[in-house]
Amino acid sequence: MRIFRFSQAQEVKKHLQEIGVDPYGIKIMLPKANTILIRLNSLSNIAANILKQEMLACGADAAVARGSLTGQIKRTDVLLIGQIAQFKFLVDKLKIQPFGLSKLAVRLAEGIRNFNQDNFVLSLSRGHLKLGSKPLIMGIINLTPDSFSQDGLYRQPCADYPAAALMKARALISQGAGIIDLGGESSRPGSRGISVKEELKRTIAVIKLLAKKIRAPISIDTTKPEVAKAALESGAQIINDIGGLRDNQMIKIASRYKAAVVIMHMLGKPVNMQKIIVYESLIEEIIRYLERSIERAQAGGIAPDKIIIDPGIGFGKTLTQNLVIIKNLEEFKVLGKPILIGPSRKSFIGKIIGQPVQNRINGTIAACLAAVEHKAHILRVHDVGEIKQSLNIMQALKNAYA
Repeated sequence: MRIFRFSQAQEVKKHLQEIGVDPYGIKIMLPKANTILIRLNSLSNIAANILKQEMLACGADAAVARGSLTGQIKRTDVLLIGQIAQFKFLVDKLKIQPFGLSKLAVRLAEGIRNFNQDNFVLSLSRGHLKLGSKPLIMGIINLTPDSFSQDGLYRQPCADYPAAALMKARALISQGAGIIDLGGESSRPGSRGISVKEELKRTIAVIKLLAKKIRAPISIDTTKPEVAKAALESGAQIINDIGGLRDNQMIKIASRYKAAVVIMHMLGKPVNMQKIIVYESLIEEIIRYLERSIERAQAGGIAPDKIIIDPGIGFGKTLTQNLVIIKNLEEFKVLGKPILIGPSRKSFIGKIIGQPVQNRINGTIAACLAAVEHKAHILRVHDVGEIKQSLNIMQALKNAYA
């Protein structure tokens, strides 16, 4: 006898194939091996109790507040517990129900569909990137004199500054980077920002050179629409906006140039983001923020297959909150977009292992592997070679079926 707890549908599929199950039977059985929990907020007692009865009828279950059963409260959160196959049956039954349950059926169907999507094709202005089967590495090149990671090229004496950036980009690509992310303004906690003119000076000459010399897509890490526009005109294809596309002008520019975008969550701005850390429900609030940003982006003309989300590790979060985000990263799949995460060398790692920024590679590797285990698609890192090697080992372990 063997008792299994599976983390991948592929593992279940392998055992079904070994037994000799018909392919159509495998298609039917796979959803039955996938149990998930769905939490719904503030449903009316009537809707909640109908939902509970329908879940029980499907062979699943639903938890509601005790007070909703006794009539002491009028609304309740609901926790649905069931298999994917049971939820699909539930959705069909809810479509004909009153009390807002027909609308809930649409939301449930979309959320479950998103949650089950692992593979994406990210559309760029020139070509595309496949995301999902293997994590993609975004290699960082800081074009700043004051980067927290102490690797900013701009402060290094160099006769040919763009050439130095090109050399670094080529090194990162040879080590396994699939995207090169260039930033001319530090976003470390407490940083106050620089002028548009200065940021353009630091970035555009480098982007023009790299666009001619490397094949990997170039991402511009900026919150300034003027910088994003100049970068896209110079050869960049992705806007990595830590401001979460708050500026409508940034949306217009991304749409006009058919750029892909990274929408990140951040509380406030870098100058104050670590001083105003207040959440009632961390994951839920970040999801809501990103959901609204996605809606604004798509309404502004950015195609759905051009959007990446980033929960913003280190941007208005405590040490514990950063860990909670990584641990619960899979919850962001409900938004139906590829997930980027950037824990590289950050202070929460330093606090845990007691090491300065230059000695945080091992901690970064651990955080990145945990993020991939919890469904990250893109890792934004400084130490590309070390991360790539660790991912190769992880992939080999996942592919090891006896």
